[in-house]
Amino acid sequence: MSEIERLLERLSNAHGISGREGSIQDLIREEIAPYVDEMRTDSLGNLVATRKGERPSVMIAAHVDEIGLMAKYVDEKGFLRFVTIGGWFDQTLLNQRVVVHADSGPIYGVIGSKPPHVMKPDDKKKPIEIKEMFVDVGCADQDEAKSLGIKAGTPISIDRTFARLAGDRVTGKAFDNRAGVVVMIEALKRTRSKSTIYAVGTVQEEVGLKGARTSAFGLSPDVALATDVAIPGDHPGIDKKDSSLEIGKGPVVIIADASGRGIITTEKVVSWLAETAEEFEIPVQMEVSGGGTTDATAIQLTREGIHTGVISVATRYIHSPVEVLSIKDVDASAELIARALETVSRHFKTDE
Repeated sequence: MSEIERLLERLSNAHGISGREGSIQDLIREEIAPYVDEMRTDSLGNLVATRKGERPSVMIAAHVDEIGLMAKYVDEKGFLRFVTIGGWFDQTLLNQRVVVHADSGPIYGVIGSKPPHVMKPDDKKKPIEIKEMFVDVGCADQDEAKSLGIKAGTPISIDRTFARLAGDRVTGKAFDNRAGVVVMIEALKRTRSKSTIYAVGTVQEEVGLKGARTSAFGLSPDVALATDVAIPGDHPGIDKKDSSLEIGKGPVVIIADASGRGIITTEKVVSWLAETAEEFEIPVQMEVSGGGTTDATAIQLTREGIHTGVISVATRYIHSPVEVLSIKDVDASAELIARALETVSRHFKTDE
């Protein structure tokens, strides 16, 4: 197993929904410590690791949170009602096994529903909505659930583990954005850049790009790169007109996302990344998308504006527990950022 695969497996199998990312930050802190001069956690929970150097300073932002659930209340029979944290498609959640992160420790549960045997014909034709779902942890009543430390605000995450597919393809939960975290860590290991580098594990991206906004404001870097995942159009159910990306074809440089409501990467940043990729013979894919955005949108609009780009890993089935990507793409994305950190001073002057 490669180092990248080992690290991705470790991070993917760990749990940390938006707003409750502490255990993920602990893993990142352990992995990144040998490659930085100092680390701190800010008031929102962002992990800011700094390698001291020269200007231009560069921020690499990788959001660490995963979409999940949060207990809303426990009913009299011990079943948990919940809200979603982040963007779920309702039917993806149905009948999943989950981990309830109670005060007493992790407790397994299942998202229950009415069996088809007792459904009326009309019921079978209708999708089951999240508001009708519940989590069954096996408790007999409300008091038993409370005794385990299950209460309003208890985080809930999907119980799914990393697995290998054919070739260099792997599957798991939370590749959005633990893959981006791996890219950030690996880039920091490889680069010989003389710039000051801020490697930031940002929080609450899935619920509003919150950690990127506050950390970028505090750091005020000269340049920034966000790492994330992008949607490929290389599998049944999605057309190439919706996405021209393919897994296994290299890092994705985002030119624009969310039809411009997200980031529109400046020509200066696109040129920097494209020229670096060409110089070091790293194949890249250019992406213009109509939906979804990243931490880069918040960073770009911080203070008077920050030169910001995005390097993403093409990942199938995002916002599900069975995301799929190519390990070679993760490796190449880390290589592109490592080399871009070394060429940044050619493209950005510190008096700009």
